Amino acid sequence: MTSRGALYFAIMAAALLATGIFQSWNVAFGIIGMCLISAIMALGLNIQWGYGGLLNFGVMGFTALGAVTAMLVSVPPVTEAWEAGGAGIMLSLALLVATVVVILVARRMVPAHLRTPVTVVLVILGFFFIRVFYVPATERIEAVNPAETGFLGGFGLPILLSWVLGGLVAAGAAWLIGKVALGLRADYLAIATLGISEIIIAIIKYEDWMTRGVRNVTDLPRPVPPEMELWVAEWFVSIATFFGSDDTRAAIALAMKSIFIVLFLIVLVVIFWFSQRALKSPWGRMMRAIRDNRDAAAAMGKDVTSRHLQVFVLGCAVVGVAGAMLTTLDGQLTPTTYIPLRYTFLIWVMVILGGSGNNWGAILGGFIIWFVWVQAEPFGHWFIGNVTLVMGEDHWLREHMISGAVYMRYVLMGVILLTVMRFAPRGLIPERS
Repeated sequence: MTSRGALYFAIMAAALLATGIFQSWNVAFGIIGMCLISAIMALGLNIQWGYGGLLNFGVMGFTALGAVTAMLVSVPPVTEAWEAGGAGIMLSLALLVATVVVILVARRMVPAHLRTPVTVVLVILGFFFIRVFYVPATERIEAVNPAETGFLGGFGLPILLSWVLGGLVAAGAAWLIGKVALGLRADYLAIATLGISEIIIAIIKYEDWMTRGVRNVTDLPRPVPPEMELWVAEWFVSIATFFGSDDTRAAIALAMKSIFIVLFLIVLVVIFWFSQRALKSPWGRMMRAIRDNRDAAAAMGKDVTSRHLQVFVLGCAVVGVAGAMLTTLDGQLTPTTYIPLRYTFLIWVMVILGGSGNNWGAILGGFIIWFVWVQAEPFGHWFIGNVTLVMGEDHWLREHMISGAVYMRYVLMGVILLTVMRFAPRGLIPERS
């Protein structure tokens, strides 16, 4: 990392320190935790765009896959739901796999001019045949205590295991998507990944038997001590008192966030180390050569499509890990929060601001953008409140401007992106040639 990059990180550290001093340490630690997750997402996207030049606008979908994996791994199974419709769901999945196999075999056996109509016919037949078992099974599952469950549940395993499995699930989905979409030109690939991401989110929102949909899955287990145990633990109260904290509730919240920060930092360091090793390896140099001139790389005998598939899968795996971590931090799965603005646009701004192709830049961008995103709203209220002091308390313009302060973060994101593209198109920490 260059001295300029070190200066940027020092400024970022000073901003977080000032947040703890002038606002609260709980706020500062909460921001740090989300900054670490954002940095991991930015590293995943940087692997795809910075290494291979792939336009992936489906970050939100792969984040959601990691989140769903965290829920399915950690939530205990709902026995009544499995008894009511589990067999129907399993049979439906088996029929889906059988339909895919039949389609693949049929396409090899029929003449080329009949492949498309045969595929369409088999898809339609398979769809209606699967529905015979699928629809009744889902209705029975969702009718089982819908206020609290109404879904099959998960496997009841430690949620930390889901961080690895979330990456694997996202990688598997990326492989399937990449086999179909990576032959597209860059702009078409961006549209395709965005569309696929929306399909994934739609499934998560509306398949209540699997995720409870918009009703959310709450009270996920967390890899931290239960709050009530710390509340009654004399040793913890003694430590909190030693550091001058009389508010046990605030001390517990700070301790929880500290544990998450340590866990997230470990994951970030591991992913960063592997990313740096890959970037500086012959594989990394080959990926950048493909990114800069894919035709020349293909002429030199490089399999461009296969390499693009590799980098696409790796980047999505990292994003899936971050999605599982985010759900673990929240302690719940909330499908309605997976919107492109937060999980796609912001991650792209992080990579562009930090410097695409530079892992240090991706981390810096993740910290800066999330910090600005969180602080923009209170800053907007403070700024507009002071600017409009000369107006009366009930002045219509003052009330209108204060109510619109919540949108300050969107304005700032646009201003940051335009400023960077105009004055520092290579980012704050440019990629080394």
